[in-house]
Order: sequence, then structure tokens, then C-alpha cells
Amino acid sequence: MPTLADLFTGLTGHPAPSGHAHRLQIAGFVADSRLVEPGYAFVAVPGEQTDGHRFIGEALRRGATVVIASRDAVPADVYTGITVVDVCSPYQVGELTPPVLFLTDESVQAVQELAAWWRRRANPALRVVGITGSVGKTTVKELTAAVLGQRFRTFKSRGNYNSDIGLPLTLLTMPLDAERAVLEMAMTARGEIARLAEIARPVVGVVTNVAPVHMERLGTIEAIAAAKAELIEALPQNGVAVLNGDDRRVRAMASLARCHVFTYGLHPDNALWASHIESHGLDGIAFRFHYGQETIFARLPLLGRHSVHSALAAASVGLIEGQSWAEIIAGLKALEKMELLRIIVVPGINGTTIIDDTYNASPPSVLAALNLLNDLNGRKVAVLGDMLELGAYEEEGHKRVARRAAEVVDLLVTVGPRGRLIAAEALASGMAPEHVVATDTPEKAIAFLKTNLQPGDMVLVKASRAVRLDRVVSALSADVE
Repeated sequence: MPTLADLFTGLTGHPAPSGHAHRLQIAGFVADSRLVEPGYAFVAVPGEQTDGHRFIGEALRRGATVVIASRDAVPADVYTGITVVDVCSPYQVGELTPPVLFLTDESVQAVQELAAWWRRRANPALRVVGITGSVGKTTVKELTAAVLGQRFRTFKSRGNYNSDIGLPLTLLTMPLDAERAVLEMAMTARGEIARLAEIARPVVGVVTNVAPVHMERLGTIEAIAAAKAELIEALPQNGVAVLNGDDRRVRAMASLARCHVFTYGLHPDNALWASHIESHGLDGIAFRFHYGQETIFARLPLLGRHSVHSALAAASVGLIEGQSWAEIIAGLKALEKMELLRIIVVPGINGTTIIDDTYNASPPSVLAALNLLNDLNGRKVAVLGDMLELGAYEEEGHKRVARRAAEVVDLLVTVGPRGRLIAAEALASGMAPEHVVATDTPEKAIAFLKTNLQPGDMVLVKASRAVRLDRVVSALSADVE
């Protein structure tokens, strides 16, 4: 972790004053004042809903050692009892006595440049793996880090710190002796992934898929593909582009690469492909890897057939980095020792099982979750809600999910106005009216489910985070009784 002196040098371009600052390590970096702990650096970021500069005082009360802010947005009452460093005039400060407020032209850009500076200081042998895609980025990131960790000192993005501010914040926590770094890269507009790649300097770039996610902001799926392709365009000549060869838009990115291209998927024309896929429900999946003349059987603790593509992506990176199949399989199996990514399976009331996949939702991810539900024994119940930011694809996306739900589930409960689209299309697709219930709020769904769930039911709960179906999971979990 950087020291206070490192932050001074990285932000100002000048050596830090001598003193305690050279020994004072920063404990963490956050852009949410509610997450500040003693010794943290807080970055004040202007947001769509509120401005982080309003919460500088709260961050200081929580024990922030450092605040990085845009000089024109800092409230006047913050300046009392704090060391102020204007990065354009760094020699106005005699000693760096915490807490320190760094004033910048623009806080997000300043932190991006700071992270790029920290990246340049890293081990010269460091190889960065950048991962992007519409769906499955986090799963691939976790699996890839687990695989690489079998041989290398490996750093990975934490949580969903994958945005224009999230990636720099997580990169600043990277140990300088790391040998491999696995970084998730997200975007909501053109140019964002190009900027993240400029900061992180990946040598390996993985694109998982292109799907109608963020359509509301980008307009077309072609625009989404172009934004994701920025990672491939940024790779150096000695790099490797790892592409999902089963996705035609991703495969087409090979023409943009100036480096070697490695494809993976289920079709035998990929460099690494899989066959004989078996889903064992909550007990995982089994399949065969094919690579050149090699065939390797694997049984892994991953949920759903869609997880095969995630395993293939991680294995591809392992092969590119020279790892053995023993290391790759061990890394993929290491997930047994982790929290099962964003899908959490918990005991529910009345002897049910709750599949909590409420982190977020898009049509491809909901379809994958429904396919997992289809592989399970017991009565199948799906609690589905609105999927947001689909733009022009909103109606068709919800209808597509509804048609698959009609094929899979025995009881469908929807939440929200877009959820009613799912309910209506499920009825139009042949589901009996008594098996479809449309509600307006999570609380109404909870009230219905509490009196209608049966022992042995498998209950999938999924929607965009804003719908708050996590309340449904909490209410239906057995430990609340």
C-alpha cells in the first residue's frame, strides 16, 4: 500500500517533505464516505445522485488520513484543522501532518493519474490481465485470479471496483511485488475502457461476451461491442487477446488486435473448447477441456452450464501464462473455498432452498439463472423483477426472459412494472394463470410467498439491484424464523 509520502509524490510530481509521512501507510482507498475507516484515503467524487464533496467532513470524522478533492468543490468548513496541499503548489506545505487534503483540478482524473503512476512503479515483470464483457466479468476475474494464484503472486480487483474510479482505487492497493494482476474493467460510455487500459497497461485482455446491457446509455449493441473492443485495441504487440469465440461480436474483435488471438468456447474451432457438459445442479458441473491433442476431464464447483465459458476463459489465461493443467484445475476448484461469487444458496422457510442472485440482472444473466434452476430437483419457483438500463431492448429483453420462465418454472412471481411484462408474456406463452403472480413491491411478493412456498421448493430470486429483491431473500431465509 502507498504511504502518505507516495501520495504526495504521485499527485504533485515532487518529492515529499521529510518526516512521518514516509512511514505512514494508507490503509485503504474509497469513494464512499460510509466505508471510510481510520487511516483510509477518501476520494470526493461528483456523482449522478449526490456530490461526494458534501461528505468530506463525515470522512474526516470517521478517521480518514487523506482526502483527495476537486479544489473548486470543497466546502469552506472543511479547511479547519487539516493540512492542505494544492497539487499545483505543493511547496506551500512544510510537513505532511494528517489529515491531509489534496486539492486537485478534478478528483477522478487525479486519482486515475495517481493509479497510473503506482502501476509504473510496479515489478517490471508484472503482467496485467484485463477482463471485460457484458456478463460474467466478476466470475471470470475470480476464477482467473484463482488459477494464476497457483503459481504467481497474484493481485485482483476487489468486489465490483471496475469503473473509471473503482479500478484506480483498487489498483492503488496492489503490492508492488505482485507478479500478476487480474483487473475487471466496466464501462457505461465509449472511451472508458480505453482509459482504464491506459492506466493499468494490460498484456492479456479477455472479452467474455457482448449483450444488451447499458443499452439505455450506449444506444445499440454495436456501440456496446465497440466499447468492449477498446480493451483489445489497447493490447501491445506482445500481448494476447482472449476472445469468446462462440460470440460472433467478440470473435470479430480479432480483426482489431495487433497481437496474438486466443479463442475459447464450445465449438471445436476454438483454441480451447469444451464438450460433454453435465450440470449437477447445486453440486457443480463436469465437462471435458480440449486443447490441441489434449483432453482433460474436470468436475468443478460452479453453478450452471453457462459457467463453462467462465472456466474456459480462466483456463485460457492459465495456458497463456504457461501453467500446467494440474495448476489450472486446482485453481478452478479453489473456488470451493471461496464464497460462491454472486450466487448464494441459503436454506429457506418451510424447507425451501433460496438461490440468491439479486446482485444485478440482465436478460443473459437471468436466462442463465433460469437454466440453472431447470437443472435442479424440486418445484421450481422464480421471483423475478425489473431489469434496468436496457434502453430500446427493454420490452423484448423482459419478454425473452418470460418465454424461458414459462418453459422452466412451476410458479412465477414478478415484482415491479417491468416485472408485469414478464408475467404477461409468461401467460401468453402458456403458463396457467394460477401459476403466475404479479406484484408491485418486494413486500407484496414476500407476503404471497410466505403462504405459498412448499417444502422442497427451489426459489430463484433475481432482478436489478434497484428493485431490492434482497429483501425477499432476507424475509424468506430460514434463519429469520
